[in-house]
Formats: sequence, C-alpha cells, structure tokens
Amino acid sequence: MLSLATSLAALPLREVGVVAAAGAVAAAFFLPGARGRALAVLAVLVLTPLLLLADLAGTSALDRLTARPAAAVAAALLAAAAVAVLARAIRRRPILLPALTVAALPFRVPVEAAGESANLLVPLYLVIGAAGLAYASERLRGHAAATSAAERRPSRLEVALICAVVLYALQASYSPDFDKALENSVFFYVPFALLLKLLVAAEWSRRTLVACLWVAVGLALLFAAVGFYEYATRELLLNPKVIEANEFKSYFRVNSLFFDPNIYGRFLAVVMVALATLLLWSRSAGHTRAAGAGLAVLWGGLLLTFSQSSFTALLVGLAVLAALRWRPRLVAGTALVAGVTAAAVLLAFPGLVNVDLGSKSSLDKASSGRLDLMRGGAELFLERPLWGHGSGSFSDRFTDRERTSAERALAASHTVPITIAAEQGLIGLAAFVFVLLAAGGVLFGGLRAGRGPPGTVTLGRIFAAAAFSALLTHTMLYAALLEDPLTWTLLGVALALRVAEREGAPAR
Repeated sequence: MLSLATSLAALPLREVGVVAAAGAVAAAFFLPGARGRALAVLAVLVLTPLLLLADLAGTSALDRLTARPAAAVAAALLAAAAVAVLARAIRRRPILLPALTVAALPFRVPVEAAGESANLLVPLYLVIGAAGLAYASERLRGHAAATSAAERRPSRLEVALICAVVLYALQASYSPDFDKALENSVFFYVPFALLLKLLVAAEWSRRTLVACLWVAVGLALLFAAVGFYEYATRELLLNPKVIEANEFKSYFRVNSLFFDPNIYGRFLAVVMVALATLLLWSRSAGHTRAAGAGLAVLWGGLLLTFSQSSFTALLVGLAVLAALRWRPRLVAGTALVAGVTAAAVLLAFPGLVNVDLGSKSSLDKASSGRLDLMRGGAELFLERPLWGHGSGSFSDRFTDRERTSAERALAASHTVPITIAAEQGLIGLAAFVFVLLAAGGVLFGGLRAGRGPPGTVTLGRIFAAAAFSALLTHTMLYAALLEDPLTWTLLGVALALRVAEREGAPAR
C-alpha cells in the first residue's frame, strides 16, 4: 500500500488522475450506451480512492495505516462489505437511495488528509459508492428496467455542471496549492456529480418525496434538540474553535452535531423551507398544524446559531415561496420597501446595530471579516483576470499577498463568485454563470403555482426552487456552493422531477 501511494504521489500522475476522475464522471453522463456509462461509474469508484491514497502519501495518517496493515485491511473489507450490502438493498428497494442520501447529508467524520484534519462526509460517500455499484451492476447485466430516462441525453444543467467539474480539474494543474484542488475534486466535485447522476436515475414518487421529508425533518428536530441542550449547558460537543470563540463573545453560538454554526443554520434553513412549502399548500389541517409546530421549533434552533447568512438565506427562500404562492410583483414590492427601510434606518441610526459606516474596521467586524477577504479576492482576480491562480489556490495566494496566517485566510473568500474569480478567472466565472442559468431553467422553467393545490411534482419543484435560492444566497455570504452536497441533491431532485414532468409521468 505504501509503495502504491508513494508512486501516486508524483505530481504529474496526480494531475492526470484528477483530470481522469473528472473525465470518468463526465463519461457517466455523455457516453451513448448504458454499458459504457456503467463502466464509467465504476471507474469513478476506483479512481477516487486511489487519488485519496495519493493525497495521504507522506502524512502521519498513512503512516498509521501502514503501521497496522491488518487493521487497515480489515477496515477496507468492512467498508467494502457495507457498500455491497447497501448496493443490494438499493437494487431491491430503489426508494432507499433518496432517503439514505438525505439521511447521510449532515454527518461528517474527522479524517486526517495532507497533514490536516478534515471533516468528511464518510456516510454519504458510502451511500454514493453503494448506489454507483447498484447502478453499474443493473446496466452491466442488461436489465431492461435500467434503460430508463437516466440514459437520455444530458440536460443543459448536467452539461453545465460537468463543464464546471472538468474545468476545475484542468485548472488544478497550475495551482500553487494542488493538494487543496485534489481534495476538492476527490471529496466534493466528482462524487457529488456522480450523486446527481444517480439521483436523476432513481425512481421518484410521492412516497419517495414524503420519505425524504420525514427524514430531513426528523434530523433537523434532533439537531435542534442537541442545540438547545448545548445552549442550556453552555457546552458544545464539537469544534474547539467555536468553543474558544464563545469565550470572547457576549452571546453563545451553538453548532449541534455540525462543526460550524453556519452549516448547521444552513441545514435548518433548507428544512424550514420544506415545512413552509407544506404549510402554504397543504390541504390537510393536521399537516398544517404539524408544519407550523415544526417551524416554531426549528426557528428556535436557528436563532441560537446567530448565523447572519442562514437568517438571510431563510428570508430569501420564504420570499420565493411567497412569490410562487401569491403575486410575484407584490412580494418583490414588499421586499423592496423592506430593504429601503432597513437601509434608511442603518444610515440614519448606525448605532442601533453597533456599526460605524465611516470605519472600515467596523464594517469588516460587522461582516465577520468578509470585507477584508472579499477585497483580497478581488485584488487576486485583477492579477490574473483571465485564467486565475488555479483551483483551490485562494488561501495560499491570499496568505502570500496579505502576509497573514493561513487560518486567517481560510479556504475561500466567503463569497463564491469572488473565490471563483480569484482561483479560476473569467473562464471559471463563465462556467459558474452557465451553471446558474441552467439551474434557473430547471428550477423555475414552466413552474406554475398559485392558490390551487399543486400536484406532487409541482410541489416538489416549488420546494427545490425555493431551497436552492436560499442555499445560493447563503453561499454569497458564507462559502461552498458546489462543495456542498445539498446543492447537488436539490438540483438532482429538481432535474428528476422536471424530467418526469416532461415525459408525462408525474410522481404520484
């Protein structure tokens, strides 16, 4: 194992490997036959662990594995057995894939990579591996049921997303922080693109959507309960950095079972959008009461995160729901009046929010350091406006330019377009805009709501459109759009429902 990882650690081979993994996931979308796409999925499942081994080469994590080869082999066999069992279950009961995906989305496991500790979505990777194995085995066996809408021509959204994945892999070749680019590709871009492919290929029905809702709401209530416990005891279960930060603040932030209060808040906001969708269009008084009660509990949980980005994301998601439920112009006008009023109050009485509009440091503090990061990212973009500094390079280049610590630079500018501009230049920004336009077409194209009770497909699409709008808003204030599996899951659900709608086979 050690010799394999050492040989893979050679930079040219790793560069080729990252591009090969991106190419394999692209082939899973674009190859014309079901058999070819199945082989491409298997290639993804093989390449990503090999690249992970290459990333671990020379680190203490790999040293610990090679020091106890029997334990390492046993762990690998156990993971393989878990994947095989899950794959068999997913083949027999396709509803398990969406439900298991939702169940695995929030859970991260601390893993050491490249000498640093990272919180990885290990349960979700197991689900993706099992679903990929089930997908490939069905098609390699030539089952007629497998040749469904999943083998249609890729949509514009899928083309846009794959372009973004492949471009990120290509631009990693000249990044000063190739390890970061490799990790983003292996841990996020490539497996999440495969997840979207598998979700679109899954069987969607009313039962599937209801099961996903129950799982998401159940998890959110559990996380909220943990957050309430943390707030009551003033003891956090995870993340020493948040624990330390609470010592120096006049308020106490909770993160539940998440490492970051903002990511916890993001999850709660998306689930609250789902409950609000049910509340606005439900025809059952019982469902309405249950959704209202759930919203009240989760709102309490969200308040304790003190996450400005999550509050804003929730407001945007609710505004989209209101625009679809009532008249868009009325909602837009109300939002405009509220925005103008808030700006006027801020300008007239800045002391109410403890912000000195004439002080750069005060504004930067009020934005939790985002203004400084955004300024640095914009300056990095101007240095290389066309092709950028390379994928995953923001922290490295910001640290070097500002002569600050890597911890201060973080991994991104906390504003996705600026991070992309600095790392990938105008080329990357063009790919990002392509993704947003294509996503808008899938999410909002032909979407009709109103006062009447919508069908299952329409209701699912309403939620996906509002939730993605909330998520996109969050990334403009925090970080991680394509690095978040929620993004790919929402787009996968929206695309699957859109395909079902166009083919005249709505979920029932």
